[in-house]
This record gives sequence, C-alpha cells and structure tokens, in this order.
Amino acid sequence: MTGMKKTTEKNLMVFSGRAHPELAEEVAGILGTDLVPTSAYEFANSEIYVRYEESVRGCDAFVLQSHTAPINEWIMEHLIMVDALKRASAKRITVVMPFYGYARQDKKHRGREPISARLMADLFKTAGADRLISVDLHADQIQGYFDGPVDHLMALPILTQYVKEKYGDQELCVVSPDAGRIKVAERWSAKLGGAPLAFIHKTRRTDRPNETVANRVVGEVAGKMCILTDDMIDTGGTIVKAAEALMKDGAAGVIIAATHAILSDPAVDRLKNCSAVEVIVTNTLPIAPEREFDKLTILSIAPLVARAIREVFEDGSVTSMFDGHA
Repeated sequence: MTGMKKTTEKNLMVFSGRAHPELAEEVAGILGTDLVPTSAYEFANSEIYVRYEESVRGCDAFVLQSHTAPINEWIMEHLIMVDALKRASAKRITVVMPFYGYARQDKKHRGREPISARLMADLFKTAGADRLISVDLHADQIQGYFDGPVDHLMALPILTQYVKEKYGDQELCVVSPDAGRIKVAERWSAKLGGAPLAFIHKTRRTDRPNETVANRVVGEVAGKMCILTDDMIDTGGTIVKAAEALMKDGAAGVIIAATHAILSDPAVDRLKNCSAVEVIVTNTLPIAPEREFDKLTILSIAPLVARAIREVFEDGSVTSMFDGHA
C-alpha cells in the first residue's frame, strides 16, 4: 500500500526555459525546490530541442518562461517544453509567463489585422497547457482568450509599497500615460491613500508602431511629485514624452513606474536622459547589466509568482492575494 500512496501524492515541479533563468531560480528558491534539470539546445537550422533529465510523470508542472527578445524563439521553446511535459505524462501543466508575448495585439484596430494575443492562448492550449499565470496583462480581456483558468497577477502591491516608503512624505499625483489606462491609475491612487489623478491626452499613429503624436496634460500636476504608471516600457518614447509634458506643466518631479521593462533601443538612452528622477520596474523580463542605469530600480516579482504557484498547487485562492482586485 505504501507504494500506491506515493503515486497519489501531489508533486510540485518547476521548469525554466532559457529566456530568464535567474527569475525562475529565485521563484524555485522561495518555493523551497530546485528547477528540474533540462537540456535544451538548437540544431544547425535553429530548431529547438528540449528534454527533461528526470521523470515528470504525474507531477504538477509549472513552466516558467518570460517572453523577451528574441521573442519568437523563446515562445517556441516555451511551447515545446509544454508539449514535452504533456507527452511525458505530467498530471497538470501550468504555463507561467510573467510577460505575455503579443499581448498588445489584443484586438483589430483596422481590417485584415490578426488578433495575435488570442492565437498565443490557442497555441499554449494546443501544446497541452491546463492553466496560465501571467503578470499585468496589457488588456484584461486576454484572460478570456485561453480555454481554462488564467491567474492574472498584479505588480501593483510591490510597486506602490516601494513608492509609499520612498516618496510617501511628498504631495503625490498619479498620472496615466493615456485615457485608456485610467483604471490602473485609480488602483494606484487607492493604494496611495487617494492621491489625485491626471492623465496625458495623446494621439497614436495607427500606421506607425511605437509612435505617439500629441501630449496634453489633463489634471492639476503643478508642484506635485507625479507617478507616471504604465504596464510596459518598450522604446520609451511615449512615457518620456509624457514625463516632459508633466515637467512643462510645473510638476515638482516625475517618477516612472512600469511592470514590464522591455527596453528596446533607444529606451535606455531616452530614460537615462529624461527628466524623471527614478524609473521603477520589475524583473518580469531580464535586464542585462549593461542596460541598467543610475536611476533605474528593479523590484523582484519572484515572491508574487511563487505565492501564486503555491496557491495553485495547494488549491488555494489566487484572488485572495489582491484584496478582491484579481
């Protein structure tokens, strides 16, 4: 009978792709486990090969990969890892993608465009994923694209805690970089004791990616320390223009806070030379040491991800982590 009991015990296993192993190691460490040894390499024609070095039969698998550049390569590796687990009889497969690749392509802006965020969800479902965990999705509706449970984690508590401790004695104002993200700014405001809100009215060019045209501040920012929040910083153009607009309107200073530091060129130069006093991000994506700069602060998302994994593994409540804001 002892042998039988063993097979019904739940077995947590954490796997990592090669995109951001430091984060996966930190998560595994918090969970008190090791990453499963995995061999992964490319064939001469750049096809990816993955094999796990130990049995995964019957395990509760959590496969962590952050979708960073070269993004298509790491997404493909993530899919292949899920397929390998499914074929090796893992009991349940939870895909952990701190940053969800293609999340910005969540709807059709014009005719003949894809909805790639939906395609991503379908690919992971087909590969064998039972569940998804992601942090600060670009659009809430992405949760509905995946046929299964999606745990949408928020970096808000980590970012606001840091801001409160460091700037809590100043007169704060939360600024949304566009009208569409006002909801997130409202959550920030609530966490910061009801700080006033402002937003940047901007016009985006539909024919050119990563480009905005006009910036106008809506709201009273003069004399206040402005916290400019967004879910991601890619090339940094939008957020830096917004920071300059705030300073022009008499803000005492600007703090930029974002979850995902994509930092495509020329973001580092733009941020380094802009008027913001601090740029606060999390480590959902890897940031190479040479891309770090003096006013950049990187907060770890690992405790949040580890806690979500533990709740899922123990059949607890992920929603309870967010005071009902999940």
